[in-house]
Amino acid sequence: MINRRFLRVKVLQAVYAYMGSGEDFVEKGVGHLLESIDKMKELFVWQLSFLVETKRFAENRIEENKRKNFPTQEDLNPNMRYVENRVLAALQNNRDLRREEENLKINWADHQDIVRNYYNMMRNTQEYQDYMSDSTSSFAQDKKFIVKMITEHFSELEVLQDFYEEKSIFFVDDYHLVSSMLIKFFTDIKESFDEFSLLPTIYKTEKDIVNEDKEFVKKLFREVIKHDDEYGKLVGSSTSNWEKERVCVMDMIILKLALTEFCCFPYIPVKVTMNEYIEISKYFSTPKSKIFVNGILDRMSKKLMEENLIVKKGIGLLES
Repeated sequence: MINRRFLRVKVLQAVYAYMGSGEDFVEKGVGHLLESIDKMKELFVWQLSFLVETKRFAENRIEENKRKNFPTQEDLNPNMRYVENRVLAALQNNRDLRREEENLKINWADHQDIVRNYYNMMRNTQEYQDYMSDSTSSFAQDKKFIVKMITEHFSELEVLQDFYEEKSIFFVDDYHLVSSMLIKFFTDIKESFDEFSLLPTIYKTEKDIVNEDKEFVKKLFREVIKHDDEYGKLVGSSTSNWEKERVCVMDMIILKLALTEFCCFPYIPVKVTMNEYIEISKYFSTPKSKIFVNGILDRMSKKLMEENLIVKKGIGLLES
């Protein structure tokens, strides 16, 4: 299952787009939200497939070098560390990924220039040099290297981003968000991951609707739009005139989403909501937003509790 924080981010983006469009049909906005979440999962699969393709490219390059008329010792005895990366090998053999690739008709055969671009860039990084020269080898090191490459270098892959832009406008918007998803996936992946393991799903599938992520995102979007004016006034009453004038659009939406969870989601702890939106503000708003959002949410949660406007069900859910 994809981390719920990513789903909150998708709702944040959808609310921002909805309010900026002047649209007044909420269910149309819900439809766009669900479509964007589906596309996020598609891009996640594309990026996994891309990483596996770089392994295949490296394997082909090694075989080509061996067939040179005058191969060097390095050509004949290549460093196999990358092509034997345990994590990429597990993904290459994974049946679920292959099914997803077939469903999305993913084929890198006509885009080897993009793969080559990444492979050449990767080989010139210090991370790659250190990884290939390390005398020890383990599954943990293999996945750590992939995480480093995504963290440090995926944002620089303009050719790859341009390629995805031609595939879908959603891919452009979600490129960096999906990179974060990849980092989490590879950080959490276990050595037991094999050909029969399943890739993470988008939503939880429990019958209990309270824990159903798809219902969560739909309700969150609908409720924040429904209470837009009301929650805007609540934010205003919790800020000084100086602060209110300087609340940026993204901060305001983040605060309204948090208020929606406070008041409309009885099974989500106040502390969880606060932590999630404070973290989101660090990446999707201004540099000072984390401190501002933290202060305002703390102030509003206490005020709403005093007025009995926050009703949570379950032991400890009112802790803030």
